[in-house]
Amino acid sequence: MSESTAKVEAHDPAFPPKFLEFMRTGWAEDSLAVQESSGAPRYAERRAALSAQFPGETLVIPTGREKTRANDTEYPFRAGSDFAYLTGDLDPDSVLVMHPVGDGHDAVLYTKPRNSRETDDFFRSRDGELWVGRRATLTEKSAELGLETTVITDLERVLGDCAPRRTRVLRGFDPEVDAAVRPYTERDEKDQKARDGRTRDQELAAAISELKLVKDPWEIEQLQDAIDATVRGFEDVARVLPADRGVRERLIEGVFALRARYEGNEVGYSSIVGAGRHATILHWIRNDGVTVPGELLLMDMGVENRALYTADVTRTVPVSGRFTPLQRDVYDIVHRSQQAGIDFIKPGVKFEDIHLTCMRVLAEGLADLGVLPVSVDEAMDPTSTIYRRWTLHSFGHMLGIDVHDCSNARKEKYRDGVVAENYVLTVEPGLYFQAEDELVPEELRGIGVRIEDDVLVTATGTRVMSDGLPRTSAAVEEWLDSQRAAGPRLPGA
Repeated sequence: MSESTAKVEAHDPAFPPKFLEFMRTGWAEDSLAVQESSGAPRYAERRAALSAQFPGETLVIPTGREKTRANDTEYPFRAGSDFAYLTGDLDPDSVLVMHPVGDGHDAVLYTKPRNSRETDDFFRSRDGELWVGRRATLTEKSAELGLETTVITDLERVLGDCAPRRTRVLRGFDPEVDAAVRPYTERDEKDQKARDGRTRDQELAAAISELKLVKDPWEIEQLQDAIDATVRGFEDVARVLPADRGVRERLIEGVFALRARYEGNEVGYSSIVGAGRHATILHWIRNDGVTVPGELLLMDMGVENRALYTADVTRTVPVSGRFTPLQRDVYDIVHRSQQAGIDFIKPGVKFEDIHLTCMRVLAEGLADLGVLPVSVDEAMDPTSTIYRRWTLHSFGHMLGIDVHDCSNARKEKYRDGVVAENYVLTVEPGLYFQAEDELVPEELRGIGVRIEDDVLVTATGTRVMSDGLPRTSAAVEEWLDSQRAAGPRLPGA
């Protein structure tokens, strides 16, 4: 056994030779009983679909590296979505390279080998197995993924041999990979952008995003799993939300996070818990406020399951258990807008038309509230859109292995395109009256309402995958009553 190659930290002990020798002995050989995962053929099919779009070219897809949070502590690692989509591998510091062969590609995973007992690193390195646990060997990982696997140290040579003109890289995940394979020349790269607005590497990112637009049956199962756990998380929160006194937004955030961590991988994004006027701040993630009986509470939260697919659900509830008449009016406008969008969606309709369908209902509601200073038609005119002062965002977005899935897809395939069967998207209209907005009646100021559901596009219309949670104002009140009556619970209890 050789000595350690691990980096020595200032606080590491200076082990005496006798201890080092003692630690090198008495360890049994172990192996994992590994067989090919059920998902391996699915990932191979995805790689084949990507391969067909770039014949004769080398494709480089990194997962990313662990990131430092502070000093010698790291953020929990989460695999790069596109890398995970193509390999099923969730470990850090790996790179998928698809080498052109004939009319296809040979896929090779370059990854860190097991830090076994061949060196002292297994107990001296913070990456060693006595610190972080047993990792798969290259042979074990290859057997599980159905993918050729080799050591990451070979990657520098491989990338150095790549012809820049015939290589595409998924950039922004691994700075060393980005530096190793530069665009073939700066001038040629600029010329390509001038022609079509996208670099060669951006075309690779777009191709992967567009593969993810249509969800296969397994992906729909994963999304439903994440959504069902999210429903239970919202129930957990409702059961601990007092009607007669305030609690901190972070209590609500923490209760939901417990469900996410217990049933899934983590929350799919930073939870938004907005009490009172905080509900009008679209991405309120500080969550340092307190609920107030008589006010509303907006919660935008989602569980990411263990396969990294995430839910994205928003509910706005009356803390006291009952909406005031004005709160109900605003809530019902938003619900009508959402329902109009859900009813409109079917294969072949334009994203833009779904948006306009939802927005017109909001504009009509603003007119009914006496807020809109012009007619609905004038407010909806593309040269005006002044109704958006009180809504700002679109009707929704694609959902999948990312909360904003398929974000690199070409506009003509996504925002300027049409929806298709087995797309999964959110429908999430909202109205937000800022506390300092002098153009709305004082009684509206500080009210924010969003209702968001996860929707599967079917052959004839839609299926609301998050229908385990109520959406109408009356049903929300009844649900809140029933959850509070059931009392608090711990996941798994």
